[in-house]
Amino acid sequence: MLSLTSMTTAIWTGGALTCRILAKRKWGFPTRAACTAATQRTMMKYILVTGGVISGIGKGIIASSVGTILKSCGLHVTAIKIDPYINIDAGTFSPYEHGEVFVLDDGGEVDLDLGNYERFLDIRLTKDNNLTTGKIYQSVINKERRGDYLGKTVQVVPHITDAIQEWVVKQAAVPVDDDDVEPQVCVIELGGTVGDIESMPFIEAFRQFQFKVKRENFCNIHVSLIPQPSATGEQKTKPTQNSVRELRGLGLSPDLIMCRCSTALENSVKEKISMFCHVEPEQVICVQDVSSIYRVPLLLEDQGVVSYLSRRLNMPIEARPRKMLTKWKEMSDRSDRLLEHCSIALVGKYTKFSDSYASVIKALEHSALAISHKLEVKYIDSAHLEPSTLQEEPVKYHEAWQKLCSADGILVPGGFGVRGTEGKIHAINWARKQKKPFLGVCLGMQLAVCEFARNMLGWKDANSTEFDPESKHPVVIDMPEHNPGQMGGTMRLGKRRTIFKSNTSVLRKLYGDAEYVDERHRHRFEVNPELTSHFEDQGFRFVGQDVEGERMEVIELDDHPYFVGVQYHPEFTSRPIKPSPPYLGLLLAAAGKLQSYLQKGCRLSPRDTYSDRSGSSTPDSEISELKLPSISNE
Repeated sequence: MLSLTSMTTAIWTGGALTCRILAKRKWGFPTRAACTAATQRTMMKYILVTGGVISGIGKGIIASSVGTILKSCGLHVTAIKIDPYINIDAGTFSPYEHGEVFVLDDGGEVDLDLGNYERFLDIRLTKDNNLTTGKIYQSVINKERRGDYLGKTVQVVPHITDAIQEWVVKQAAVPVDDDDVEPQVCVIELGGTVGDIESMPFIEAFRQFQFKVKRENFCNIHVSLIPQPSATGEQKTKPTQNSVRELRGLGLSPDLIMCRCSTALENSVKEKISMFCHVEPEQVICVQDVSSIYRVPLLLEDQGVVSYLSRRLNMPIEARPRKMLTKWKEMSDRSDRLLEHCSIALVGKYTKFSDSYASVIKALEHSALAISHKLEVKYIDSAHLEPSTLQEEPVKYHEAWQKLCSADGILVPGGFGVRGTEGKIHAINWARKQKKPFLGVCLGMQLAVCEFARNMLGWKDANSTEFDPESKHPVVIDMPEHNPGQMGGTMRLGKRRTIFKSNTSVLRKLYGDAEYVDERHRHRFEVNPELTSHFEDQGFRFVGQDVEGERMEVIELDDHPYFVGVQYHPEFTSRPIKPSPPYLGLLLAAAGKLQSYLQKGCRLSPRDTYSDRSGSSTPDSEISELKLPSISNE
């Protein structure tokens, strides 16, 4: 048993992992010098990713890619996204405003970039991995109200900046891998562009932070645009020079300048950036447009980013073959070589902005890659399928129906609001009657219930109380705990368990004959449990329910190639080589391969990407082991 002196010494060391282990061993407690050395060896490494010139140039993909290549070297990596808007979270955003709202296991409604982090790194983040100005100011104001500042004047500096640094340090230490090991590297993406007035407190916080954690534990990657005007075809460096000058003026000096450009960076341009931005040529990285985002980690690796970061941050990276990146290359090459096509009609409300359905598109891409097909997504504004459009804009009406009828499968994703819902119901009706593969997610499942009630049960006014509170057949109702007076954070959010009630369920088989699944939810309304018996009698099965058996989670239709609806959002847990089973089922059915797949016991299911020997915390599975070509050659 440790003495009080030993325990005090253990606290003094700052909690180094090595010291905690040694303290338990029989030969006694290590010296203070040994503890200090161990603490330095296990010090967290912080990589800050900033952006210049314009927003939306791919900081999220680059941050994810940096994390991916470091994880391939055997490091445990976590990620934090900072958004300088005042919103507490992304939950109340319109998809047109900021893209989709990504939902985490703990119910956090966060920026879509956290979806990129989870997909690339195969990690599970929490809501505190998304930091906003609103969250920071709220926490500081709450402290002020409690009197934590002892009557002092509360200011941006030092109170806001200190709160930012404390948040980052605390969250960086939270395990995000299945093995529950504390991360070694934290990649932090600062949203917006350098120079924005709203991001100034964060820039100042990291200016101070770099000195607190020491130079060998902090570096800055600056992502900048290299425009290439069509008139001259010349790559212009002036925007990057100005952006870096602004960043340096604010107290941060970039260690790597990642240049986003349409074509490969010319050597003369790289040397010019090096000269005017005070960096070595090897610190100027070219990130040109590539055929697939999965090639970005390979692009960074080829230009020596890992070796530079290893030297710059003194990281314990072993010199060994990086098997994980080999798999990414095989996956990217395979994506470029696909010949067979499969088209999916995405019938939604926000189809003018593809980021509104970012995770849905990624889940479709993962599934299409798994069955060796090139994906074609046909975006259809659901309002264009409605009879009123035929009268007002007949061209749009006929174009929308032509897209729908020519697609191999139909997907109705989640959404809110009444606009376009009747068009979605028309699409579902067509998929049911024509036996076209169909997947309904969240609202898509609820509308499938409405469509069946109207056309098969004869309840012509059947509807959701969200759209018609006076309906005599409310087949979809609001949840008892829903508070209609407040929109933010009032939904059923996060990971919930779904129990399969049928052994013959198609979706259960796709999940590997699992008795239950844990998936992420985001909804305020649910199927009315009092009316479900009427559906079951007509072959409309509620094959999945919540743990209490009160909430309907999965629907399937008898005598149909693939007619599935899920109340949860399976796209949030889809991974590049572990596609979401509901989406995989849709693609298999659309390609005419579902029955063959099921007959073979689903043995061709894609498995995890990462290798034990790559140092990641997930199981090993080679792409070649997936035996996917045997599907596509049938």
